[in-house]
Amino acid sequence: MTAQLVDVGRGVRLAYQRLGDPDGTPIVLIAGLGQQMHAWPDGLCRLLTERGYSVLRFDNRDVGESTHSTFPPPSSLDFLRKRWHPAQYELRDMAADTVGLLDALDLDVVHLVGMSMGGMIAQTVAARQPRRVASLTSLMSTTGAPRVGRPALSTWRRMAGRPPRTRAEHVDAAIRMFRHIGSAGYPFDEAAVREAAAITWDRDPRPAAGVGRQLAGILLSGDRTRELAAVTAPTLVLHGDRDLMVAPTGGAVTARAIAGARLHTLTGMGHDLPEGVWPTLADLIDDHIRTAATRSTDAPKR
Repeated sequence: MTAQLVDVGRGVRLAYQRLGDPDGTPIVLIAGLGQQMHAWPDGLCRLLTERGYSVLRFDNRDVGESTHSTFPPPSSLDFLRKRWHPAQYELRDMAADTVGLLDALDLDVVHLVGMSMGGMIAQTVAARQPRRVASLTSLMSTTGAPRVGRPALSTWRRMAGRPPRTRAEHVDAAIRMFRHIGSAGYPFDEAAVREAAAITWDRDPRPAAGVGRQLAGILLSGDRTRELAAVTAPTLVLHGDRDLMVAPTGGAVTARAIAGARLHTLTGMGHDLPEGVWPTLADLIDDHIRTAATRSTDAPKR
């Protein structure tokens, strides 16, 4: 995987890829907790570029080839006590990274699509930088509100296990996790999960520390429901009805928090992007963007 590095400010450099026609309508894909840019599958990206979009995907801070923090990740006891390192970043910092990437690449206004934690980052960008966001698609994400959008207890138990120490352990752990949280309504593609996990390890061995810091950033950010009232971009909320990582209630509260947002439930989808759902996702994102463009054209001039 070939990526480029760019300084996005505040001592952070992000690794990114641009796919498709650089003059196409820009879509920025923001990955989830511990995920690298290739969590957005090549096949799904291809479906978007074939529709004329210029696709930007990147590694968030603390994963892949992007800048990693140097402070220690929270321990299990730190998570229980909600005791964070003084240097711990929040979702707003990761949102600032995203805006810094747009600035570095001279992208003024974009369409944001974020999944899971990436949805939280995209929501934050849309709330804090509304002029930069032409449309928002929040996929399998939530608002941070208590008692909703939480992992199942069975998922928490798997997340609390000992971090993999070798490439083989990492790949096996990914297969076990995605068998659990993956889309029960679609075939499980073990070969694709194995390949993606191997790429993840090869680009960033022993990724557990970065994942821990990212998770702390989510928890430190708390309930963002009030902030999301500031989102003005046309918003599509997508969520699978079989999601064991971010319960479907997360999608429902996101749609309620953002004025005019539309919620679409994907039957049989869990917390992954199986090949069978790519055409549906590409169509939904494309339709949403085209509708958003129509709304913008029809809006009264100020």
